[in-house]
Amino acid sequence: MHRPCFGLAALAAWICTSAVVSAEELVQFESAPFRVSQVQQRLARERGETLKAAADTIQGYLSKPEGSGPFAAIVYLHGCAGLSENARKHISQLMTGWGYVSLAVDSFATRGIKDQCTHLAVPRLGDALGALSYLSNLPFVDSRRIAVVGSSQGAVVALQLVSTYQADIFDAPRDLKFSAAVAYYPLCGIITEELILPALILIGELDDWTPARDCELWTKWQVNRGATAKLIIYPGAYHAFDASAFAEGRESFGHWIKYDAAAAARSVLEMQSFLASQFSRERR
Repeated sequence: MHRPCFGLAALAAWICTSAVVSAEELVQFESAPFRVSQVQQRLARERGETLKAAADTIQGYLSKPEGSGPFAAIVYLHGCAGLSENARKHISQLMTGWGYVSLAVDSFATRGIKDQCTHLAVPRLGDALGALSYLSNLPFVDSRRIAVVGSSQGAVVALQLVSTYQADIFDAPRDLKFSAAVAYYPLCGIITEELILPALILIGELDDWTPARDCELWTKWQVNRGATAKLIIYPGAYHAFDASAFAEGRESFGHWIKYDAAAAARSVLEMQSFLASQFSRERR
């Protein structure tokens, strides 16, 4: 039995756990590498070589509810500063509390990267696809009901994964797809793909790193062409409004980041409702 959350205090604490959940398990899987092109394969054959795409080994933190499933699941993608202990435990507690498996992907640890807030050096789409493939092969996961949740840079990747990105450039099973995406404060101004699956975007009104106005324009364009997209803007909230570690607020890479307990609590409700709706639809 899962214990429901009631009241703002419980939401503000961000914790709604099931009666029994498994501890986080550190797991490893392969990032989906870029696909070897036909030209590269032909040239390799002419040289008498066998060419195989190289895959990075990535680590993540896996959590599951009590029971054998199969459960719906989410892949969590961190922001440009990396996967914090607070973030991964928060997502684990929330998702297992709602009856979902969670896999928090750490794109930096095995690569020895501290952050990539000033440059993009890691193919994070491949990491997410590798996580999707890993989850889909677990006996307690329903491969039809796997969503992606991302924060900041990870949110951009999450939206790309439910859009018309070039999936065929990655060496990953083509029949595997995420069912939906939740994007916390993505940089909407750089996303040019068209949504093909449902997406929920949560952003602060005063975010000066990933402007809410860009997401307003992008979401309006998506909805006008028939996509399923919902944007929620939290008045007075800044970037990283859901990160309790920034309760006092501070500058980061020239931008202001600050926790907002009320916005964080409301975003949890919105995410819970959105995921429940999408997973219910996929189950039919």
